[in-house]
Amino acid sequence: MITVPEAARRLRRNPETVRRWIREGRLRSTKIGTQHLLDEADLDAMHADTLLPAPPGWWTQSHTGEALPDFMAVLRRQRTEH
Repeated sequence: MITVPEAARRLRRNPETVRRWIREGRLRSTKIGTQHLLDEADLDAMHADTLLPAPPGWWTQSHTGEALPDFMAVLRRQRTEH
């Protein structure tokens, strides 16, 4: 079990965003006193859901015809590195 601030650091979000997700029911937690504790498996599932797919028609070539890097793969890799 981890705290909201630790979950926010792992998800690279503001702690208030994590608390809002808890209030909205998007993220399960157990409340002990005034602290919300989150299960790491639920946090991992939420992290996977926060990554958006590339939009249709996403550019794969520059205006000169050169292949562009896969920006979405770069973002996903950066978000999974701790």
